[in-house]
Amino acid sequence: MPRLLPILALLLSACAPAYSPPTGDAAFRAAFSADGVTWVAGGRACVARAPGFRVVCPSLPTAVDVAWNKGEAWAAVPGAGVVVTLDRAARSVAVGRVVALSSTRAYREDGSAVTYEGAVAAGVVGAPLAAITGGDGADYVLLAGNLRRVTDDVVTEVNAAPFLVALPTGARSAAVPTSVTPTGTYRLANGRLERGDGTGRILNSVGHGAGRVGQVGSTTVTVSAEGSIKVFTENLNLLNEGR
Repeated sequence: MPRLLPILALLLSACAPAYSPPTGDAAFRAAFSADGVTWVAGGRACVARAPGFRVVCPSLPTAVDVAWNKGEAWAAVPGAGVVVTLDRAARSVAVGRVVALSSTRAYREDGSAVTYEGAVAAGVVGAPLAAITGGDGADYVLLAGNLRRVTDDVVTEVNAAPFLVALPTGARSAAVPTSVTPTGTYRLANGRLERGDGTGRILNSVGHGAGRVGQVGSTTVTVSAEGSIKVFTENLNLLNEGR
């Protein structure tokens, strides 16, 4: 039986969906936490920490994803086979051809995963297009068009939309950049930043260009691919703007 394990692994890899690096808007990704916002666009990864949101973009090879883990902002650099921190103390972990990050682990192009400490973690079969850690602590990945929970390999959404959203009970997909918070659901759509009540009813909105949106502490923060950052109150009053 032990001799069969490498053969089985090869067969599973052969059946896995082929990985294609993200391009265009799909190559613009962002992650938000109480510490700030980190993003990657055009292969360049940056971080801006709260409350000042000073932008730091270290010199790195092409990055494809970013995430927060225990207060550190990480970038995935598949060409070098590592994940690296973007500011503060420099750290790197050899992980192989990493293609997606969650707040708990890095996913390689074959779907296998490793933690930010370098330990083997549960993964999937095939390269995730995106990953997120839900409010339930479980990881969810966008794989072969479906949203899949990693812990038990259950498909939670078929024909999932391109953006992943953390929920208190897990995660879901969305057609536009979306953030679900205790004070409302925030979306970047129709040239505006909209605040809804969770039922689809829009409570208020402000004009806003394309970008990504998330929660940083008690504020709602947006970032554009060019690195423009806006900080709003829960009612969409602008508190700060910069790049």
